[in-house]
This record gives sequence, structure tokens and C-alpha cells, in this order.
Amino acid sequence: MAAGDMASTRLGAGRQHLRPLKRRGLVLLRLTAIVFAVLLFCEFLIYYLVIFRCSWPAVKTPADAGGLGTPEPVLRAMFLADTHLLGAVRGHWLDKLRREWQMERAFQTALWLLQPEVVFILGDIFDEGKWSSSQAWADDVGRFWKIFRHPPHVQLRAVAGNHDIGFHYQMNTYKIKRFEKVFSPERLFSWKGINFCVPGTQSPADCTGGPWLISCPCLSFVMVNSVALEGDGCDICSGAEAELLEISHRLNCSREQEHRPQECGDGQRLPASAPILLQHFPLYRRNDANCSGEDAAPPDEKYTPFKERYDALSQEASRKLLWWLRPRLVLSGHTHSACEVLHGAGVLEVSVPSFSWRNRNNPSFIMKL
Repeated sequence: MAAGDMASTRLGAGRQHLRPLKRRGLVLLRLTAIVFAVLLFCEFLIYYLVIFRCSWPAVKTPADAGGLGTPEPVLRAMFLADTHLLGAVRGHWLDKLRREWQMERAFQTALWLLQPEVVFILGDIFDEGKWSSSQAWADDVGRFWKIFRHPPHVQLRAVAGNHDIGFHYQMNTYKIKRFEKVFSPERLFSWKGINFCVPGTQSPADCTGGPWLISCPCLSFVMVNSVALEGDGCDICSGAEAELLEISHRLNCSREQEHRPQECGDGQRLPASAPILLQHFPLYRRNDANCSGEDAAPPDEKYTPFKERYDALSQEASRKLLWWLRPRLVLSGHTHSACEVLHGAGVLEVSVPSFSWRNRNNPSFIMKL
């Protein structure tokens, strides 16, 4: 065979060898692009697509009805519960990475799309606050602020849950103070110029408040340490009840200042309207049998009886809160499922479902105006 024929034979064989390599390279490139696209959609874009469908409730004002009034400002509030950030003892690093990424993306997307003015978290922020060491607590707090970071104009407030400070038999002053150091012990802030009143009612000129109380023109938020409502007379429980009685007195003075001025003195008044009660434990109910909707408890859990002081507040504590504070609305967490319950003279309680994928496959939050 001639030398030229041999050379052409070798070149042909080389080209045939390169074709499979090119095909493999293209296949790998396509697979890489598909995997990247799937990850981008499932771990980033999906949150925008889902939360984009959420919208704030419509509010009717005199201007909407053809009146001469101007549109009234409203407060956009978002309520979360039971985030259960894993700790050093029970939190596997991979589980932490996965669950916290999901919560971070969901929360940051909601902030960007919905632009709430205040975010409330209704307890059980941490999973191991009831027993974590000082160093573990500091680490958990650092991760919390990374996940739930927010612009300065957005306020974040929280109430304590049993996983944050322990159940009654685990709770102590140190754990409560540790929690309050992170989430503000005074529980007092205001939105001036926000009008929550029914058109025609009177609006106080300024926001006022006190310990464990958040108030604004025509609206007060009372934030309760529901873990301390055991009713056994312990020092922490007695102190919590004394604070609630003081708030009750101030609220009653604001409501009845024209009829009992001598009993209330000349101090600043709170808004003369029923407050919104925020707490971790729900008010007493037998179970979740009457709860419905996609965020409600699954059928096999609905009829499980609630244990007082463990799954819900005791009947006695629930009656006290309703009697002392006479709220217009109660928001709670703890059960990890959504529910709407009417108490007493028609007081609505909304249980907020868990915001963690570790507790349910469809975590969610509640938006209120």
C-alpha cells in the first residue's frame, strides 16, 4: 500500500474517533444545562411564581364608595409561626442547609414581592432554645438574622414559644431575658399616621404604649408570653399576669375614659378600640375538628384531643385573656396547622401554620391589613 493511502486511512480513522467524543461532549453540555435549569427553577424561580399569586386583602374606604375622603393609609402585616431553626443537638448539617435555604428564599421573595411593613413571628423561632448553650444560642441567632434579614423600614417582632424558652417546667428568667435581648423586651413600637378605625371614629393624635404592648392610632397589639400562663402562681407567671392586668386597666380606661375619668388619672390613653392579641399557644379548643382548608391539619390529626397547657392554653387562662383584653382578633401558632375558631362573643382566632418545610409540606404565612 502506498504511503499516501496509509496516511489518508489514519486521518479517516482519527475523524471517526473524534465524532463520538464530540457527541459525548454535547450530551454532557445538554445534561449540565438541564440540571442547572431545573435547580434554578426549583430552588429560586418557583418561589416567585408561587408568591406572586398572593395579594393583600382589598380595603374599602370612603373614597372607594364615591365619598370625598382621601384613601386611608393601611398597615401591611405578615404573620409567620413555628420556623423551628434547627440547633446543634438535633440539627443535621444537610437538613439545616436544605430547610433554611427554603425558608430564606420564601421569606426574601415575599419581602420583595409583597413589601410588608411589619413581620410578626408567633413563637418557636428556634428548635432548641429551651436547652441550647450560650454559644449554640448565639450561632442560632446569627443564622436567624441571615435568613430573616430585612430592610430598615420593615419591622420584625416576635413572641416566645415553648421551643424558645421551654415549657413551663423548663422556663426560667435567664431564657426569657435571652430571648428578649434579641427581640426587644419592651414590645413597643408605632406607626404614626396609620388609620385602622372604622370611618367616622376618633383617632388619637399619638401612639402610646407600655411593657408588652404595641399600639398605634386606633389599634393596639398585645404580645403575650403564653408559656407563662400556667396559672400555678410561679414568679414568672405572676409577673406575666400582673403585666396583662395593667394593660387591661389601660385599655379599659381608654374605652371608658368619659365615664370613669377619676379612676384612670390624667396619663396618656391607649387607642379606644379592641386590641389584637398575639401569642404562641392557641386559646383553648378541644381539637382541630372544625378546621378546614388546604392548610388545616390532616384528617388523621384533626380529632386528636388537645391537652391543656401543652397543645393549647387552659380554659381558665383563655377566659382570663378574653375577659381582660377583650380583643378583636387573636393570632397564634404552635399547632403547625391553620385554623379559624370563634370564641366567646364572636372573637375570631386564627392559628397560623408553620413556615418550615420540616413541619409540613406546604408551609405558608398569613397577610393582614
